[in-house]
Amino acid sequence: MIQKMLLSMCIVLSVQCQGVSQGTPEKLQETSVKKMISDALVRPPYLKKGDTIALLSPAGILRSKKDVITKAIKVMESWGLHVVIGENMYNQNHHFAGTDAQRTQDFQEALDNPSIKAIWTARGGYGTVRILDGLDYTKFIKKPKWIIGYSDITALHNQIHNLGFETIHGMMAVNFGTKPALISETIATFKKAVFGEDLKYTLPASTYNREGKAQGQLVGGNLTLLHCMLGSKTSLDTTDKILFIEEVGEYVYHVDRMLQSLKRAGYFKHVKGVIMGDISRIRKNPTPFGKTVEEVVLDNLKGLNIPVAFGMPAGHKDKNVALILGRKVTMTVSKQGSKVVFED
Repeated sequence: MIQKMLLSMCIVLSVQCQGVSQGTPEKLQETSVKKMISDALVRPPYLKKGDTIALLSPAGILRSKKDVITKAIKVMESWGLHVVIGENMYNQNHHFAGTDAQRTQDFQEALDNPSIKAIWTARGGYGTVRILDGLDYTKFIKKPKWIIGYSDITALHNQIHNLGFETIHGMMAVNFGTKPALISETIATFKKAVFGEDLKYTLPASTYNREGKAQGQLVGGNLTLLHCMLGSKTSLDTTDKILFIEEVGEYVYHVDRMLQSLKRAGYFKHVKGVIMGDISRIRKNPTPFGKTVEEVVLDNLKGLNIPVAFGMPAGHKDKNVALILGRKVTMTVSKQGSKVVFED
């Protein structure tokens, strides 16, 4: 544990000494911490009773969601946490929860406020990518905090991973609109992740599984966002890492198109393993594609001698377990099932 703390301090000091004071995302992402990031990321302090978290919407509008948000806040308060809401969270600017400037303002204030220990996103949708280049992580790097969400929030996960920090791929506030019985495990794993309890998952049997064992940092998120980040400074370096992918509401052919793009960009070439989350609500095309989503995934990973695990219950279904992105995991895969264990 002492070694991890010292390494984390080295990463932070390295970032601070290489142009962070200038405060631009471009400068932050041009630092030379990539080699150290391949070994360990900075772990923000876990939450404890009495801590304050900020609830924000960096993407889509929260139309008619106040009752659901109230439920989410009450659950957080029952855990002993205080919740503050972004000034512009309930604003509406067409598709978005306020203008780009307003959403950036809310997120920047939460990043800079030392009393806030985590930033929890209310929902995804689309729009996070529009605020990425306006964020200044200078104060965050000196005093990191957990960034929590999934789907469109993958854009933030990517950006913060490239700065050298762990984040949490987990449920958002709008998910509390689902019947409690359907999301009980989702809530339980979310609580474990933010309070620092052990995370490990057993996945069901799948004939599509590629057997094997691998260790590495877990990275990834929503396929559309991973695809959209290609060619930018927020694209991930997947070398020696375990890649997690989830998606919702796409045609099989478009899933293949995005995977083909990632493959051609070398995204899979040096990964140690792949964990497939939920690919849900697949659209029906008038002309059948001829392959299942699982077959499409394996086709795009053809020729790679790596384990591939299907069935991670993370993504856009009610059961959406928490994952710590940037954390080292061990994946053990067989046709009879898989195990994914997070390093403590």
